[in-house]
Amino acid sequence: MWKPSIFADLETNKNLNANNCSSSVSTFILLGFPYTWEIQILLFSVFFGTYISTLIGNLCIICAVRWDYRLQTPMYILLANFSFLEICYINSTVPNMLANFLSESSTISFSGCFLQFYFFFSMGTTETFFLSVMAFDRYLAICKPLHYPTMMTVQNCCRMGTGCCGFLCFLLPIYLASQLPFCCANKIDHFLCDPGPLIKLSCEPAPGTEVICAIYNSVLIFSTFLFITSSYTLVIKAVLRVPSAEGQRKAFSTCGSHLAVVSLFYGSIMVVYVSPTAGNPAGMQKIVTLFYSILTPLFNPLIYSLRNREMKEALRKLFSSVRFRQSHGKGF
Repeated sequence: MWKPSIFADLETNKNLNANNCSSSVSTFILLGFPYTWEIQILLFSVFFGTYISTLIGNLCIICAVRWDYRLQTPMYILLANFSFLEICYINSTVPNMLANFLSESSTISFSGCFLQFYFFFSMGTTETFFLSVMAFDRYLAICKPLHYPTMMTVQNCCRMGTGCCGFLCFLLPIYLASQLPFCCANKIDHFLCDPGPLIKLSCEPAPGTEVICAIYNSVLIFSTFLFITSSYTLVIKAVLRVPSAEGQRKAFSTCGSHLAVVSLFYGSIMVVYVSPTAGNPAGMQKIVTLFYSILTPLFNPLIYSLRNREMKEALRKLFSSVRFRQSHGKGF
């Protein structure tokens, strides 16, 4: 059963004197959501349902692009890869969070904590690059339609997708954080190994590491965000010059889906990671992190499927094929 002692004395834990505790930390305790056992079970059910829905939604987009030849275009290939990235992204944190809801200790090893830190932020960085590539694809398709078939071939699309890998970007912040002395305090007031609460547990003040993390976050977020907004500004200007109302509607429908995803993702991460870690209350940090780490991957397939006629037709065809094979006892 749930043990209230896990969540007790958090303030005392923060103020422990490193001189009175010489042993180094080998495990961390993720405090998560310190509620009663009944509420913990309720939260587990809600997040488990969200997790399964996210996996199914993004897998449906991948399958639709894979099996519908009409979607074998750069835009939808990028979308399928983005959906795969979302599946990896949510799997970096949610399974461990769900397990902690049912666990008595909610512990994570020192190495496991920094591995989660690394993969979560590396895939988040990859997502910002991917959103930039998707914005560039829409810019070429609408602003440079004559050059689009030669510039955005399937081969170039795959190269750009491969170039979005962000697994090298956060090596320095993670290395610096891992070298901090963790002597006694080991309770992270979060549901994942986030750098803000993690750095606060250090025995010694680490303003340099905090500033470096803030600089990394700000440069990454603002550079990609400015690129995306610049691309869509040019797209909107081009769309407004289209004489056909139907052409404008179709262009705005496609770009509107992308802009909705960009707004959801960037709006939430800017709240947490643009400013230095000390300025964000723990409660707000948890809620906002929940939004971009769990809810945004859930909303993405809904946004792209509900606002895109080709995707809705492909999904309808996919579901019809599944029902047909089930009714005739065939597998894929």
